[in-house]
Amino acid sequence: MGIIAWIIIGLLAGAIAKALMPGKDPGGVIVTMLIGIAGGLLGGWLGKVIFGVDSIDGFFDLSTWIAAIVGSFILLALYRLITGNRRSHRHA
Repeated sequence: MGIIAWIIIGLLAGAIAKALMPGKDPGGVIVTMLIGIAGGLLGGWLGKVIFGVDSIDGFFDLSTWIAAIVGSFILLALYRLITGNRRSHRHA
């Protein structure tokens, strides 16, 4: 897949992960887009390393989308943990 396809998948996977995670996000749309793109890459890499499968087969394959959404979900959760703790200490 090309870089444009990765960006599109990342944008959509980030939006889906953000919609699936309840609660308020510390970041805006740009942060969600970046997390989505990085999450798509992370999900594909984890699929290859952990399960030994080529989870990034093509743009319309379900495994590609699941890997991207799971990766985005993981990164969004980590981002919330890091920035949530920093914000709570600032306002306390």
